[in-house]
Order: sequence, then C-alpha cells, then structure tokens
Amino acid sequence: MKKFLKKARTFWWSGRPFQQQRIHRNYAKHELKQRLENPIYLERYGFKVFSQNDEDGIIEEIFNRIGTTNKNFVEFGVQNGLESNAHFLLHKGWKGIWIEGNKKAVEELRSFFKKPLKDSRLSVINAFITAANINQLISLDGNCSGEIDLLSIDIDGNDYWVWEAISCIKPRVVVIEYNAKFPPTHEWVMKYDEKHIWCEDDEQGASLKSLELLGTKLGYKLVGTNWTGVNAFFVKKEAAKNLFPQPAQAENLYNPTRWDMQYVSGHPSRKYTGE
Repeated sequence: MKKFLKKARTFWWSGRPFQQQRIHRNYAKHELKQRLENPIYLERYGFKVFSQNDEDGIIEEIFNRIGTTNKNFVEFGVQNGLESNAHFLLHKGWKGIWIEGNKKAVEELRSFFKKPLKDSRLSVINAFITAANINQLISLDGNCSGEIDLLSIDIDGNDYWVWEAISCIKPRVVVIEYNAKFPPTHEWVMKYDEKHIWCEDDEQGASLKSLELLGTKLGYKLVGTNWTGVNAFFVKKEAAKNLFPQPAQAENLYNPTRWDMQYVSGHPSRKYTGE
C-alpha cells in the first residue's frame, strides 16, 4: 500500500495549483470540524515524522493517554523501514521486530538501520507472512513474547486473518490498515488467500466495521482512524477505559479515503538519522 499511496499522491498533486490544494485541505478540515475541535478524538493530534501519514502523532497521543510498559513493538509490512509506524519510536528508544517479505527492501533496511541493529534494539526478519506462520516468525526473536506495547499490521491483503491468528504476543495497541472503500456500517473481509499478492486494487484487507468486530472479539476497543482513511487504531479494553471517543464503533470513528491529504514532512527520508 505504501508504494501505491506514493503514486496516488504524486498523481493527485501533479498539475494542481497551490490554491486548489489549499481549498481541498480546508474542505477536509471542515468535514472534520467537530472531531478536530473535540480533544477526545485523535485526528487533531496527528503528525508525520517518518510514518506514511499522520500515524506518528496519533500513536504518540495514544500512549500519552494510556502510558507505556516495555516500549516493545512488532511491525510487519515495513518495506525499507523509512516510512514505518515504528521508525520514530526507534528514535525515542523503543525496541522491536520488523518483518518484511521483500528481499530487496530488507537489504535496504539493513543498510539504513545499522545502529539499532547493532545495538540489538531492532530485529529484522525477511519472510512472507501468513496466518499459519506469523506466530513462528515473531517467536524467532526470543526476546519478544507476552505483553508488548505496539503491533502494526500493513500487508495489503490478509491483515484481518493474520491479526486474528496472533497468539504469541499481547499488544496493548494495534494499528491496522482498513479498506475505506466500504462504508462504516458494512462488514467485508477479503477471503483468505495464503499466496495473495496485492495488485493495487480494492481486493485487500477488511472494512472498518469488520475490524471493529474482530477487535471486540480479541478484547480491544476501536479508538480512532487517521483522517487520510488508511489506518485504524485499537487499544486493549482495560487500558482504553473512558479515555477515547464513545461509542467505540466504526460509525462514529470512520474516515473515508483522502489520498490527497498525505502528510509532508520536510525532505524525504533516505536513511536512519538516529545515529
């Protein structure tokens, strides 16, 4: 999805006068006016340091509310790691595991993130993820088990099924991509396909409502989505308490796809800068 969104962003903005861009952003802010003015909603806290959109800020705000425990993360579907949800966390002293199926991307990742790899704050696993192997892959790092602070899932396909299959870790917060094509009342999950390769179409992931229901079954509350309509955020019920918007339902927290609202954060990332 990361590569596709870069293409979409470039296509959308190319040839559009700056004034049109500003008008479109202002319109989106008008749509979100109620949420942006209410401090309990997460959209107002979003910002980008290294994440693809505004996930860095939303993740930070979630942990400002619930606190951290061990500052451990597991993230998969990171490509070369530069635009990942845990890159900024590494800068802040976190440690964890990245799993990526693309061999070339992993080679780049290893060259970019030499420092945290050397310091044993980061483990990298090159493997294609399925619901059948995810627990085994995570367990390859003997230091990651039980409760962790963050799980981030972005594999453009079997995301729902893989989250459902995870049992070797107990993340307090889960970030997972949702398919915003489907309205917030609609249940839809991609049929499980162990060999699925995303073709940049709508055959991927699950609707926000289906993820909400899965989260409830697994003991999580849906606490928000980012305003680009890409990621959903879940918190363990016992940690969420009454710290997030109610009702904790897709109908209240859904954002439609807004690819044109991709965040810009200065110059593009070319390496890990936390040396």
